[in-house]
Amino acid sequence: MEKVPVVDCLQYANWSEEVFREMRAGGVSAVHATIAYHENFREMIDNIEEWNGWFQAFPDLIFMGRTGDDVRRAIKEDRTAIFFGFQNPAPIEADIGMVEICHTLGARFMQLTYNNQSLTGSGWYEPRDGGVTNFGREVIGEMNRLGMAIDMSHAGERTTLEAIEISGRPITVTHANPRFWRDELRNVSDDVIKSLADSGGMLGFSLYPHHLAGGSACTLKAFCEMVAKVAEKHSAEMLGIGSDLCQNRPDTVVQWMRDGRWRKQLPARGTAEPGAQFPAPTDWFASNADFPKITAGLRQVGFSEDDVKGIMGANWIRFYDSALVPAS
Repeated sequence: MEKVPVVDCLQYANWSEEVFREMRAGGVSAVHATIAYHENFREMIDNIEEWNGWFQAFPDLIFMGRTGDDVRRAIKEDRTAIFFGFQNPAPIEADIGMVEICHTLGARFMQLTYNNQSLTGSGWYEPRDGGVTNFGREVIGEMNRLGMAIDMSHAGERTTLEAIEISGRPITVTHANPRFWRDELRNVSDDVIKSLADSGGMLGFSLYPHHLAGGSACTLKAFCEMVAKVAEKHSAEMLGIGSDLCQNRPDTVVQWMRDGRWRKQLPARGTAEPGAQFPAPTDWFASNADFPKITAGLRQVGFSEDDVKGIMGANWIRFYDSALVPAS
C-alpha cells in the first residue's frame, strides 16, 4: 500500500528530541509549529533562535519548511518539515512592514486574533464581534501578497467570515471542529465551514480534548464519524488535521496562553490559576507516534484511500502549494 503523507497543521508541543523522533515514528512529514502567542517581535526572535538550534542539533530529523515542495522533500528524505506560525499578530506590533519581515524570517501562518480583540480583528471570546479592522484589511493584503496563510482558528464568526470575503486567496481554520458536534464557541459553525469550502479554504480538525465531543473520553470512531459527516456535507478535499497537540507542556503554560499580558495574572506569574491545566489526552492520541491510528480509523468508517491520503496530508500539501507562495 502506498505511503500516506501526514501533515499536522498546528502543534505547540514542548519540543525536544523525543518529540522529533515521535514525528518520525508516526510518519509525520510536516508540522505547523506555533512560535508566538503573545510574544512581541524580539521575543518571537528568541523562539526562532531556539528553533535554529534544534535544526542544527537534529538535521536528520527536522528542517525549516517554507512551501509545499518542502513537504515533498521531507517525505523523500524521511524527515519532518517545520513551518513557523503565529497564533496572534502580536509580533508585527501594529507595523504593516513587519509582516514582510516576519515572512522573511520564515513565518508562514498567522492568526488575525487569539481569543480576544487584536488590532486586526475580534476573537471568539469577545462579547461583541466587530469584524476585521482597517489594519486587518491591510494585513490580509500583505499576507496575500507574500504567501502567508491567514488562520482564523481563534477568531469570532463575523471576523472569520469577513476575512474569507476580504482575502484574495483561500484561508484556513487550522485547528477546530464543527460546532454541531461539540457546541463550543471555539469550534466553528456550519456557515464558516461552508464559506471555507466555497472559497477553496481548509479546515483542520482539532484533537485537543476541549474541542472533542465527550472530551478526553471521545473515541477514535466518534471522531472519524464526525469527519465523515463533514466530508459528506461539504467536501473531503477541504479537510485535514490540525491536532493542537501541546505534548509535555506544563500547566503553567495554559495561563500564558489564556492571559498573555492583557490582564493581571493571579496568583503570581509562573504558577497556574485554579482550573488552568491541560486536559488528559484521549487514549488514542497523545503524541505524534499515534497518527497511524487516525489513518486506520478513517479507513474503518468508509473513507476511500484517496480521501484518507487527502485528509491525513495531501490536502494540506495542495493548500501549501497555493497559499505559501508569493502572489504572481
